[in-house]
Amino acid sequence: MAEPQPKHDVFQAIADPTRRRVLELLGDEELPLNAISGHFTMSRTAVSKHLRILSDAGLVKDRKVGRETRYRLEADPLRELQRWLAYYERFWDNKLAALKRYVESDDSDFETAAKPESQPQPLTLAKDD
Repeated sequence: MAEPQPKHDVFQAIADPTRRRVLELLGDEELPLNAISGHFTMSRTAVSKHLRILSDAGLVKDRKVGRETRYRLEADPLRELQRWLAYYERFWDNKLAALKRYVESDDSDFETAAKPESQPQPLTLAKDD
């Protein structure tokens, strides 16, 4: 039997800066809702909604420890994002290489390329003597 599809995909889940920050916080350690909420000015309910979206996307797992629910990062779904970005990385690499060549080019090449074919002469006003 196939695994059920998540309600939110990874791209939707990380689209929000708050959720990206939550992932950063959970990257270092497992945290309860109170600890996560302390990093934001929004209510715990709002943070909980963000956690639910991350959980629906498979990016966050929770577990009960006594009466407390602790959340931890589940990074495997981020591989989908990494594969998607890797495809476009080649375009960035080409553009960055071209920029590097341009920046590191000889100054005389830059000055020659920057000069127009014929430069306009400054306007001078003749004085009537």
